[in-house]
Amino acid sequence: MKLHSLPLRETHSFSSFFLDYISQHHTLENFYHRFPNIQNFEGQIAEKKSFSGQNRTTLCQSLQQQYEGIKVLPAVESNLSSLKDSKTFTVTTGHQLCIMTGPLYFIYKIVTVINACKKLKAHYPDYHFVPVYWMASEDHDYDEIKSFRLNGKKYSWETQQTGAVGRFDPKSLAILIDELPGDMQLFKNAYVKNKTLAQATRHLVNELFGHEGLIVVDGDDRQLKSLFKNVIADDLFRHTPKQLVEEKNNQLKNSGYHPQVFARDINFFYLNNNVRQRIEKTGDHYSVLETDLKFSSDEINRLIEASPEQFSPNVILRPLYQETILPNLAYAGGPAEVVYWLQMKGMFDHFHIPFPILMPRNFAAVMDEPTRKKFLKSGLELKDLFEEKNYLFNHWIVKNSQADLSLQKEIELLKQIFEVVKKKATQIDSTLSQHTEAQTHLLTKKLEGIEQKMLRAEKRKQADHLRQLETIKDFLFPNGSPQERTDNFLNFYQADRQFIQKLIQHLDPFDFRFNVLEL
Repeated sequence: MKLHSLPLRETHSFSSFFLDYISQHHTLENFYHRFPNIQNFEGQIAEKKSFSGQNRTTLCQSLQQQYEGIKVLPAVESNLSSLKDSKTFTVTTGHQLCIMTGPLYFIYKIVTVINACKKLKAHYPDYHFVPVYWMASEDHDYDEIKSFRLNGKKYSWETQQTGAVGRFDPKSLAILIDELPGDMQLFKNAYVKNKTLAQATRHLVNELFGHEGLIVVDGDDRQLKSLFKNVIADDLFRHTPKQLVEEKNNQLKNSGYHPQVFARDINFFYLNNNVRQRIEKTGDHYSVLETDLKFSSDEINRLIEASPEQFSPNVILRPLYQETILPNLAYAGGPAEVVYWLQMKGMFDHFHIPFPILMPRNFAAVMDEPTRKKFLKSGLELKDLFEEKNYLFNHWIVKNSQADLSLQKEIELLKQIFEVVKKKATQIDSTLSQHTEAQTHLLTKKLEGIEQKMLRAEKRKQADHLRQLETIKDFLFPNGSPQERTDNFLNFYQADRQFIQKLIQHLDPFDFRFNVLEL
């Protein structure tokens, strides 16, 4: 595997908001605490030493229960044990419970935190660093997790289950797995032998990354939610998170940025059985939308105390929940995630929770051998691959055609001639100026039309070369979308069981560029 990298800005795939963050633009300095370079982790470690010993104990007890029935590899067992130590910290990423792991960037996220922990251990040998995958098990957007794309074909899981997807029974996935090409025993074992999608995902991720000591955390947990009671009560009764997030949002707007997420008065869902619905205050009561459930203030306060697991944080409070229960130093996420975390710092400050270092995950595209050969023959540069397809074709034709396809010199000469004609004509009659300009415009358009016909004719002559370019483009941008957001890792893993290990070997978590990997 060979690695090539280019600046994210050259890919035309990222917002100016995100690009300003990774370039450390001064306008965003007040929205994060420390930039993700390895030297800044010294201060982050010192600050996170305040992590509660009681919270650490609760975390370890909860994880011990969560891992019951899972084959725990030595690296995982070591990391689970080390979490009891006050000198152990985590680096976390999170993602939805997409079936079959979903798009490639799920794998890249986990590779990022694994490699970050390795680099941190080398730089700070007196401490221990544990990579964590936080399962978004409480998410209820089934449509976002039910499909994946393998070898150019989309596969979907159809189920009538509702509520938090982590609580779904995954056994019906066996029907879908039987349709898939290749050896799928790993997935069949995960989905058939476990009672919930969360347990199945832990099983699967543990099989793929357990040898690297990755810990899988499920926040849908009574013990862990008990550590968050004060925030649940604050949000329901005082609405402090909304005020703090809105304050940051206004500051971002004043700095020329558009916030990605917006807080509500209440940022919790009611979670129970197959229900995950928003809580709203209506008059003197708290109502669960699309149900008949209603609670008085006293009743909901008693529910917080007795059953905190029935309160599920939304996108606003999930980051704070995560950082409350983990001795976490950094969060690795995609561009949209990094941007919305920047809206949260005021809330972290208020609740006295250290704001984590925000690390962009690794960004990558993979070329298989046939695509690599076509790319080498094409004469293209990496940055060319990120251009819109028609522009890419035109650029290649102009660069490689033996004919001169440009009439720009002739057009410029035409304009010069008509400028002389206009001067002569207006000396006779000033009204002829407008007529002369109209004729100049008309003839310029005709020459441009001829130029386009010349280009199209050359494209027909070069049709075989353009088909090769289209094959490269479609492999890296299937259906016009980046490969990492479309294709499943099995596209490469089935042919090379060392694929994930090669990613870990080649990707640098502190190199914020786009990577193209040649297999």
